[in-house]
Amino acid sequence: MKSYQALSEVQADLSSGIITCTDLVQQYLLRIEEKKHLNAFLEVFTQSAMQKAKEVDEKLKNGTAGILAGMVIGLKDNICYKNHKVSASSKILVGFESLYSATVVERLLAQDAIIIGRCNCDEFAMGSSNETSAFGNVLNPLDTSRVPGGSSGGAAAAVAADLCLASLGTDTGGSIRQPASFCGVVGLKPTYGRVSRHGAIAYASSFDQIGPLTKNVYDSALLLQVMAGKDEYDSTVSSRPVPQFSQSLTPPSGKLRIAYLSDCVDANGLNPEIKDYIYSVIDKLKKEGHTVEPVAFPYLDYLVPTYYVLTTAEASSNLARYDGIGFGYRSPNATDLESTYKKSRTEGFGTEVKRRIMLGTFVLSAGYYDAYYSKGQRVRRFLQNKTNDIFKNYDFIILPATPGTAFKFGQHSADPIAMYLEDIFTVQANITGIPAISLPMGSHSNGMPFGVQVFAPHFAEDRLFAFSQYLMERK
Repeated sequence: MKSYQALSEVQADLSSGIITCTDLVQQYLLRIEEKKHLNAFLEVFTQSAMQKAKEVDEKLKNGTAGILAGMVIGLKDNICYKNHKVSASSKILVGFESLYSATVVERLLAQDAIIIGRCNCDEFAMGSSNETSAFGNVLNPLDTSRVPGGSSGGAAAAVAADLCLASLGTDTGGSIRQPASFCGVVGLKPTYGRVSRHGAIAYASSFDQIGPLTKNVYDSALLLQVMAGKDEYDSTVSSRPVPQFSQSLTPPSGKLRIAYLSDCVDANGLNPEIKDYIYSVIDKLKKEGHTVEPVAFPYLDYLVPTYYVLTTAEASSNLARYDGIGFGYRSPNATDLESTYKKSRTEGFGTEVKRRIMLGTFVLSAGYYDAYYSKGQRVRRFLQNKTNDIFKNYDFIILPATPGTAFKFGQHSADPIAMYLEDIFTVQANITGIPAISLPMGSHSNGMPFGVQVFAPHFAEDRLFAFSQYLMERK
């Protein structure tokens, strides 16, 4: 099978009759079977995918196909698709079938995207390595001894391994951008409120965002264009008009003002090769006449603690619904109501999820609420203000996506803090709500890719895509 790198290539072959959507899906299904050892997919939706492919083939003949015709997509296993199973990669939701589709899924299907299956992830999107899934690790297709990143590790691995053209993930603290960096694909976290969260299983509701993982910037822009916009089912979604992102990829006119966070680029924990590469990108931009200046952001040490105080508090609340009563796993060892709650949650949740629930319950508890949660919210506002101050003088912020390349399995498993620090360059975008993208620009001497990350002001995805395309053409 031809390895398609862009939707435009697929659609060119569809229009010339070289391939049909039915052929395309069949070939992806064969490839998924060949590479099932990667454990990227928990379930393949063979029947519904083939049915949709036939429908799209008919529409193509009639000239009525949507703009995503030929786009074969994987869904992270925390995004609902009506009459299909969804489990957030947790034992507590084994066998659960969704009664409705997420808004993003409905919008993709309406434009004739084909959803081929659900991708493995860290349990309830809590993790940075895809090692917390109840259904086993996902392997990085570029080096199977290494993690693919998390929590959207299966979604990133599926795109990198050519098991689908694109996938949807969720990003709460870097869960799209970090695996995108580890697997060498494009990963976008939109502005908070740009995309509806309706139908995404909640981890931390004021941080979660759905976004695409793709092989190029154009496909990312097109997917956001389809998914974004007001939704009556999610009151946090902005009612702003959605630009035609895919039509705004022309190089930026005039010279740009770009900041780089010196506290990140010069951080002791940053891999030296990644540091050197970031500086090479900075030098290239300067030579092309853009202003690129270091900006101090001496709050790096506050990012991860603030993130974990607030997200665990929200997780404690959101995950209270999984109690063994209404739906999902119920312990066979329960004897009364109290034991049903205790045993179902104890047996149904994994170690990391239980750790975060307990942390969140603690920071919300009487006597500690003001000391932790309220203070965390004040720090969040402070960090947002400081980030917005940078954008008063600069168009974009450049920084690494990750401290290093994909690490070996088990390397951080015994030390939760070390694992949490994997998010140190990504959580700022979630805390502040700004859009951010990881671009697969770098290649390490160990053979693994790494991403260059770009931040933009709130709702400036159109400019972010244009600048990202500009960088990718010069990598």
